[in-house]
Amino acid sequence: MAECHAQNKAKLISETRRRFEAEYVTDKSDKYDPRDVERLQQDDNWVESYLCWRHDVVDETLKMIDESFQWRKEMAVNDLTEASIPRWLLEIGGIYLHGYDKEGNKLLWIRVKYHVKDHKTILDKKKLIAFWLERYAKRENGKPITVMFDLSETGINSIDMDFVRFIINCFKVYYPKYLSKIVIFDMPWIMNAAFKIVKSWLGPEAVSLLKFTNKHEVQDYVSIEYLPPHMGGTDPFKYSYPPLVDDDFQTPLCENGPIASEDEASSKEDTESDGKDILEAIFNEEQTALLKKINLTESTSKAEENEKGDCKTKAFKKPLSVFKGPLLHISPAEELYFGSTESGEKKTLIVLTNVTKNIVAFKVRTTAPEKYRVKPSNSSCDPGASIDIVVSPHGGFAVSAQDRFLIMAAEMEQTSGTGPAELAQFWKEVPRNKVMEHRLRCHIVESSKPISLTLKDGAFNMSDKTSEDMCLQFANSRRESDCSPP
Repeated sequence: MAECHAQNKAKLISETRRRFEAEYVTDKSDKYDPRDVERLQQDDNWVESYLCWRHDVVDETLKMIDESFQWRKEMAVNDLTEASIPRWLLEIGGIYLHGYDKEGNKLLWIRVKYHVKDHKTILDKKKLIAFWLERYAKRENGKPITVMFDLSETGINSIDMDFVRFIINCFKVYYPKYLSKIVIFDMPWIMNAAFKIVKSWLGPEAVSLLKFTNKHEVQDYVSIEYLPPHMGGTDPFKYSYPPLVDDDFQTPLCENGPIASEDEASSKEDTESDGKDILEAIFNEEQTALLKKINLTESTSKAEENEKGDCKTKAFKKPLSVFKGPLLHISPAEELYFGSTESGEKKTLIVLTNVTKNIVAFKVRTTAPEKYRVKPSNSSCDPGASIDIVVSPHGGFAVSAQDRFLIMAAEMEQTSGTGPAELAQFWKEVPRNKVMEHRLRCHIVESSKPISLTLKDGAFNMSDKTSEDMCLQFANSRRESDCSPP
């Protein structure tokens, strides 16, 4: 049965290509971008998406392709880049890709409050929609997308039905089969009449894709980790530009990239053994001195004097922070601290702790893979274990506050192998909604954090800590000082 269906689909794809070439491209007109015509002949998924949307009726499919291709050339979709969009539109954060719904579909956010009806800017806004959809389509060929219409804090001036109709046409004609659903959040009553018109544009089959929600109902479609606080979520993400958000992360270590490939299997073993050796050495060498030297009251008063006497030192003091995810606890929680150019770039650590009963595979990606060495960047962590990831600037590149890191994690079966081949296959097969993601920003400081302040951070809780905890705390401070310029 499945084989018969595949054969019929192949015949329909072949017929669509042949007839489009014969009936629409024979005059070699300039109606289409040649790149689209060429792709139609090579990309089965693209042809199938049009056929599926038109219920495998070839005549209707051809009309749809004709309309779509003309639009693509008119909008110069294949050549859209960041430079094609006014910078203010990218900075305002009215449209962007970020996060996933509960089915693992990417979220396209449309923050309606940032849109004011203006015929002078409508074309640029349409280009921005096309830019994001084309960018996504090239990366995730055929995977559906969920549109998040956030209507909170929206007034009458934000209602632009021409723009809404364009967005709907994008999914009805230009990007068929890509729409999973449209989640409409906090719609004001004044827009009820407007969305009756929207339903008529969608057609009876697609009306079921509209999901009207409030703060509680929206969680039926998107988990709280990808919802902002005003939607009842816990996502700490705050839009900023540059760089482009969310999908710009690349694997830092790759075979053919500017940074030489690392042996990930050995790096995992090396990292774990290195961490153990460091802790044992510090414990044996300095435990006695540490216990004698640290006095809670004395440490606190000395630290306060340091804060008063040196404002620069005070700026470096920060509490230890941990992001507590469902699979991994990640430290630091939000920012990686690097030295400035004047003080010399130095490595920093990301500490992952597996809080599940299964092996957790993880990958580290960055928006600037040419700048950093990350070891390990693709490995696994045993149940209850911790692993240190060393991040260091590479090749003389300067750290930028715009650089970001993404940590991806997913549970593996206990029987699964954790070698490079097994991990590569695992990441190909794991469902997107099973993957935990956490982002870290880069922060540049003028000098490394003084050990005295690191000890102070832990001093207030010293009475509740074991000697092992004290050793771990001191190990962190030692590592930071080891990274300092001489």
